[in-house]
Parts: sequence; C-alpha cells; structure tokens
Amino acid sequence: MPSSLEVAHQALLQLGLGIAAAQRAVTLYRSIKNPDAFAAYAKLALPAIQAGGGRFLVRGAPAKVYEAGLNQRVVMIEFDGVAQAVAAHDSAGYQTALKALGDAVEREIRIVEAMA
Repeated sequence: MPSSLEVAHQALLQLGLGIAAAQRAVTLYRSIKNPDAFAAYAKLALPAIQAGGGRFLVRGAPAKVYEAGLNQRVVMIEFDGVAQAVAAHDSAGYQTALKALGDAVEREIRIVEAMA
C-alpha cells in the first residue's frame, strides 16, 4: 500500500503540479495554540519561502483524514532541491518569521525527496 505522501505526490502529478526533480517540504501541524502569533508568522514566512524558491502547493486543513491522521493544517512546498529547501528554512527572513511564531504551534517539518 502506498504511503499518504506517495498518494499526495501522485495526485499532484495528475494535476500537473509535480516536477520530477523537485523536492518537497511538508509541515504537519498538531496544534495552533496562539492564532495571533501564527498569523504574524505567516505574513513573514510566505515571502521568505517564496524568496528562497519555494512554491506553495498545499496550504490548509485536509479535506479528509484516515488512520491516525490529524485533522490539522498541512503545508506542502515544492523546491528545486533539498539544498534549496534547507537554505530557505535557514534564511534570515524565515528565521525572523520563526521568532515571531515562538511556541505558538506544535508541528513537524519534513523535507522529502521526490519520487522519480
């Protein structure tokens, strides 16, 4: 059985959104404890990620969850490579956004290589 990420990748390819050599950064939110801090973060993070070459593919709550999935916000960003994704995360602009976020959310960020 394919993983949920593989299923998402195939769906994006069918929609014409996938690029074979691209890598993805996926953020899975567990909770948003402070919506105001999250909003301040989002205003700073969006342009910082785009300046780093990131292309937002998914931003929002899932339409449906299965198994142990959480019905929480998901963000999927496409980059041209792992190094570009890491550089965008480590950039001064994104680090400023992270300071605005503080401990307002519980989440995990995964940078994954695309399937060939």
